[in-house]
Amino acid sequence: MLTISQLAAYAGVTVRAVRHYHQIGLLPEPERDRSGYRTYDAAAVVRLIRIRTLADAGVPLARGQELLDAGPEEFADGVQEIDKDLRAEIRRLQGTRRRLARLAAGEHLALPQSVVDYLDRLRGLGVEERYIEMERDAWIMIAAQVPHQIDAVIAKKHEELDNPDMVKLYSILSGALDWPVDDPRVVEIADILERLMIRAEEAGEVGAGGFDDQFVDLMDSTMANSSPGAKRLLAILEERGWRGWTRIERVPADRVNTELPSPLTQ
Repeated sequence: MLTISQLAAYAGVTVRAVRHYHQIGLLPEPERDRSGYRTYDAAAVVRLIRIRTLADAGVPLARGQELLDAGPEEFADGVQEIDKDLRAEIRRLQGTRRRLARLAAGEHLALPQSVVDYLDRLRGLGVEERYIEMERDAWIMIAAQVPHQIDAVIAKKHEELDNPDMVKLYSILSGALDWPVDDPRVVEIADILERLMIRAEEAGEVGAGGFDDQFVDLMDSTMANSSPGAKRLLAILEERGWRGWTRIERVPADRVNTELPSPLTQ
């Protein structure tokens, strides 16, 4: 007969592990002998080795009992089921690793790949990083609002970048964050935007977006406060009959503000 230390040594585990297997019911705990010691036989050694083998193979201890007491067919089925669960867990962990790798790149936090690719295309056009960071934050909010539509929205943005006016717009906007409010290039931006808005209206895209009013107000106010000339740009566009930034709308003629605010008061 063996002591607990000898049993552990024969099976290649620790005494602590043996006691743990007793506690969770994997290894029956023998009665104490007249001297007050628990002693183990060869069957205990065999069962403990089987427990260790299952544990080393990655079998959860919670499944150990059913496998140890199963017949050949039940054992095979149980192992296949565990293997299926492990493969699913491996796929989940691999996905987590891919997401972590993207997070390490910076922009993948809260952004789908389609948006990241779009921002990279803007970089390729020479758009400065400060402007890209501002647009990135806007896309984070948009992607959270329309997660199932964002890829289609970005696909449309890629189409728009095939328009020379859009490329020119980005090249100008890129350096506009520090312009004074009365910079004449604000009017040039308004001219380009108006041409783009006219095309959007002709394509039936004005007023589209699917965002609620509160979100539109948030996005528009963010844009308006992004640079000294932003509010004046919006005022120029409204004077020409256009309103909004996130949701572009035609302003009825009787509601157009014909008194354009002076740049000195913005």
